[in-house]
Formats: sequence, C-alpha cells, structure tokens
Amino acid sequence: MIEFDNVSKSFWTGKTRKVILDRASFRVDMGQSLGILAPNGTGKTTLINMIAGLEQPDEGRITRKARISFPLGFMGGVVTRHSATENARYIARLYSLDPDYVESFCRWVCGIGEYFDMPVGTYSSGMRARFSFALLLALDFDYYLIDEGMPASTDPEFNRKAGTILREKLLNATVIVVSHQASTIEKFCKSAAVLRHGQLYMFDTLEEAKRLYDYETQG
Repeated sequence: MIEFDNVSKSFWTGKTRKVILDRASFRVDMGQSLGILAPNGTGKTTLINMIAGLEQPDEGRITRKARISFPLGFMGGVVTRHSATENARYIARLYSLDPDYVESFCRWVCGIGEYFDMPVGTYSSGMRARFSFALLLALDFDYYLIDEGMPASTDPEFNRKAGTILREKLLNATVIVVSHQASTIEKFCKSAAVLRHGQLYMFDTLEEAKRLYDYETQG
C-alpha cells in the first residue's frame, strides 16, 4: 500500500507560496488503481514524484510497502552522455536483472535502430520518451505511476507494442495516473480522486470525481 499521513508540500514562487498538499491524508491499496484529476499548474507532477519518492514532503509521513515504479516519462536516472545500451545495462544491474535481457527488450520495444548505441543526449524528445517507457516496461513493479498518460509517439508499431505490454502488466499491478483530462484516466482506472485546495478527495467512481472536477474548473 501507499499512504500519506498529514502530508504538506508547498513552493515559494518568488511572490506567493503555492500549496500542493495541506496536511493531506489518503491511502491507495494494491489492486485499487486510482486516477487523480487536477488542472494544469496545481501540482500533479509534484504529487506523482512524491508517491515515487523523488520528492520529499515538507511535513507528514509517506509510507510505501510495495515496489513502486518511477513515473512514466521520468528521465532522471538516465545519463544522457551514455547510449541507451549503456543506460539499459546499468539500470538492469541496479535492479538485479539480467543486463542482456533488459538491453534486448528495450531495443525491441524502442525500435530506434542504430540510435540505441548513440548517446541519449542526441535523441529527439520522442525517442527519449520511447526509451524511458521501454525501461519502465522492462522492470516489474506493484504500482505503476503515469503522469498524463502514455508518451506521445507517431510510430504505430511502438504504440502497439508498448500499449500491449503495459495492459498485460496492469492485469497484475496497480496504476496511479494523474491528469487534467478524465478521458486519460478512464483508460486505466474506475475509481478516481480530485486534487483540490491541497486535499485529495477520493471517490468510488470516475463519474463522481468528474462532477466535482467539472464544478471546480468551470465554476
């Protein structure tokens, strides 16, 4: 499970203090995939990074009793001066996996040919997103964290392969997805929450969450 207990997080913007969470408490149990609706600029990425452990709260406690992925699209663990080959093999060793397997899996999913052996820093944003997604799919987690859905790709073969693998993994895993669009969340989750005024309001269904979200964003 993942549990936030009286967690607070805010940032100083230079003029005002932006509150992301204000003594917020909630829990996400394994098997209960959750979508979180929040408008742009309200702290969706900060929240998902806190769940992953990439950012720490100002106050309160976050308990994680499961294997939790890095957020889909996160490139913080990738060294851009190294090739995808070198990065894939290094990350495999960090997770005590077979480097040959992780490298070959990522090569197959990415489908970027000879670029796989070139520095990641030379990649386009789309190629970086594909490599990050492939790394995520090569590893096994109890919770998968997704920020605004799958990475944009114009390659139908990549979309087909990556989408199929992700759906298979989610049969035995839990997903937490944050987005400003309900249509993104409904692809992954039945229950949802709304990030509002520093609190996370949990609902049993996406429809219930949408009613509060629409009222807040259209009011």
